[in-house]
This record gives sequence, structure tokens and C-alpha cells, in this order.
Amino acid sequence: MTILVIAEHDNASVKGATLNTVTAALACGGDVHILIAGANAGAAAAAAAQIAGVSKVLHADAPGFEHGLAENVAAQVLAVASGYSHLVFPATASGKNIAPRVAAKLDVAQISDVTKVLSADTFERPIYAGNAIATVQSLDATKVLTVRTTGFDPAAATGGSATVEVLSASADAGKSTFVGSEIAKNDRPELTAAKIIVSGGRALGSAEKFNEVMIPLADKLGAALGASRAAVDAGYAPNDWQVGQTGKIVAPQLYIAAGISGAIQHLAGMKDSKVIVAINKDGEAPIFSVADYGLEADLFVAVPELVAAL
Repeated sequence: MTILVIAEHDNASVKGATLNTVTAALACGGDVHILIAGANAGAAAAAAAQIAGVSKVLHADAPGFEHGLAENVAAQVLAVASGYSHLVFPATASGKNIAPRVAAKLDVAQISDVTKVLSADTFERPIYAGNAIATVQSLDATKVLTVRTTGFDPAAATGGSATVEVLSASADAGKSTFVGSEIAKNDRPELTAAKIIVSGGRALGSAEKFNEVMIPLADKLGAALGASRAAVDAGYAPNDWQVGQTGKIVAPQLYIAAGISGAIQHLAGMKDSKVIVAINKDGEAPIFSVADYGLEADLFVAVPELVAAL
């Protein structure tokens, strides 16, 4: 049994989500290979070869892979799929874009958001916004999985010595073209990879107050900034800060929620955090049900006091 992890990378290095996905693949048993489909991605392939537990890196290089267009990457995965029992993707925007195409072409069921591997054919995944856990067994010859990265520790990025095999790249599918991207520049840690996250909710009242109260705390802690859906919808914070079922799923070492009531939508995105601190003046707020430490206080008083004490 051999498992293929489809790496997420930027052609120069392998992204952190790939390391968590490798851990999930290793739990399935058997040899683990990684596919690097990129353009001038030799550095990424070399980095993938260093990941502990990986026995082989498949490197396909072509201009059509430069920006990870789903149609082209899916074609490359399908070109090698017959040699693998499992095709494993991180449950990121990229992985969720490519995996369904592969599953449909193979005429198999996709198992999404895997949080635990019970055996080579049996997996756990959350349903109903994480309020229930489904155990799913697949009898398909090829298992197509997306892995919720917060459910698995990252594999060591160094210590491995995998061989690198250069593949013939699949032809450009010609179905999509990369036009451009607008990437927000941020000196803070990336939200899904941050060890500390400070999140604000609708109770902050305005974008100005959000920045005035939350940014000093994040600066003190070296934390990423997050927000509830309500705060994002109200325009207090940008979309890419949203934590929740329809935002980003996070599991940092420390999650501080200020002025967040704790709707199911939000809890689904952060309740796996190692330590949760909630600050809310409503003692009945649902956020306190998942918090390790709760402070029933006015955030406009408590957060500045916390900043001053740090």
C-alpha cells in the first residue's frame, strides 16, 4: 500500500499544511510519497525530500503548474493515481479545489475534513459544525481524502532522505488561465499557522475600536489577528481574518476571544485550540462553555489592562 500526498507549495518551499497532511498519510500505513507539481520547483522538491517519513518525491515541472491551477494539477494527479491506494490533500482552499475533480474522474467518493485515521479504510470527520463526529469507512479501491490540518501534528520538516523522481508533466488542460492575485501583506503570523491568536467580535462596535483595542494586545503577544463572522460582516475586520465554519479553522496554542459570544459557527473554527481565554461581559455567553479561562468583564477595560500588565 502506497499513499500519495499532494503537496501545497510556492515552488520554493513546502507550506506547513503539507507537513500535517504527511502525518495523516503515515497513519494510514504503507509508504508515503509526495507530489510536487510546480514550475521551477526544484527547491520545493528538495524541501519535500527532507520531510521525515517520506520515501519518494514525484516532481512534475511545467509552466502550467506555476500557480497551482486545479485543472492542471488534477490531471497530473490522475496520471499517477493508479499506483496509489490513497490520494491525500490538505483541506485548504487549494486542496478543496483539486481533490473533488480527482475523485469525480476516478468515480470514487471523497472523504472530506479527516481529523483522525482509525485504519487504512476508516476515518473520522466532523459534521454538524463539529457537534458530531462521523466514522466513515471507504471500500473504494482508491481513497481520496482531504485532511483538516488542525487534527494532526506536523511531520518534521527535516531528517528525511527521500529520493526525487522527475515525472513527465501533464499537458496544460487549457481550461483556465491565471490572471493575477492580490495578496494582503501582513507582518503578523499567518492565521492558520499562528501559535497565538487574538480574536475580536461584534461587541467592539467599529473598525476603529477593533484596531484600537485588539492590535496592541496582538502586538504584545506576537499574535495573529482573528475575528468572528459577525465582526467581519459588520466591516470591523477583513474577510481573511474570519475564524469559523465559513472562515478559517485554527488550533493555536493560545486563543483569546474578546467580545465574541461563541456562536456555533465560530466555535467550529477554534474549539480545538490548546488554551482558550474568553473575555465577555455576558456571563451566559456560550464562549465560556469551551473556554479554559473566562473573564466576565467589559473588554474595553479588561483588554487595555491586560496589555498594560504584559
